[in-house]
Amino acid sequence: MTKAEVISEIADKTGIEKSDVAATVEAFFKVVKDSMADGNNIYVRGFGSFVNKKRAKKVARNISKNTSIIIDEHFIPSFKPSKTFVAKIKNSKKIKEPVNS
Repeated sequence: MTKAEVISEIADKTGIEKSDVAATVEAFFKVVKDSMADGNNIYVRGFGSFVNKKRAKKVARNISKNTSIIIDEHFIPSFKPSKTFVAKIKNSKKIKEPVNS
């Protein structure tokens, strides 16, 4: 499902115009990105948490040049779904099994 499909579905379910829904969705994403860039985590009860995870300093290898490089510690954005969200997905009968190749 794409962002446009999400916006269309929200507009259909709420009766709000697509342009207003699109502005709201974009504002939500902007708030999430800006807050996380400032070091704040976001907790949405019943949905999940957007958190910054710390990655430790490590030595990696550039295999094409056969050299070692140092990757400094850094933060990456992460999403952790809530228990109720996970339970809903586990109990869903509509999810298709992935095709193993």
